[in-house]
Amino acid sequence: MTGPFLASARRQFAYYRMLGEKSIERIPDDRLFHAVNDDSNSVWAIVKHLSGNMLSRWTDFLTSDGEKEWRDRDREFVNDATDRTGLMETWNRGWDCLFKALDGLEGEDLSKTVLIRNEVHSVMEAVHRQLAHYPYHVGQIVFIAKMYSDGDWDSLSIPKGGSDAYNAERFGAKE
Repeated sequence: MTGPFLASARRQFAYYRMLGEKSIERIPDDRLFHAVNDDSNSVWAIVKHLSGNMLSRWTDFLTSDGEKEWRDRDREFVNDATDRTGLMETWNRGWDCLFKALDGLEGEDLSKTVLIRNEVHSVMEAVHRQLAHYPYHVGQIVFIAKMYSDGDWDSLSIPKGGSDAYNAERFGAKE
């Protein structure tokens, strides 16, 4: 993969993958498949949706519409599993597809166009679209993990009230 934009996009996708994985690790098995109410999604449903979107968008990224005929988006929100291993296989299948496609892009591909639901996007726009979509859902997973932590949450970034300590460690003490 060449070009600063593609390298930056890859780093951002990898960061959100890591946040999602660290959050999923902290959720008890029985809670991965539990939705708080009928209007919310379980972690499993969010993972299925992310993976389904990634497989659809990134398979044959430059040559076919990002909304594949074989995708059943509505089915992604059905709670039909109870196994962490299957959840993680689904998670990894989506991310692996994304990174394979992203790593196959060259800088000159940024000026090409792709279709998503028959709507024309530049490659850069399509990447940005997914960089907005995936963190939205990863944030939901992080929030769910925090809810199930019962106040025993070890921050994945800078903890509340920890900015000064973080900055001092990273950049040296303030003068």
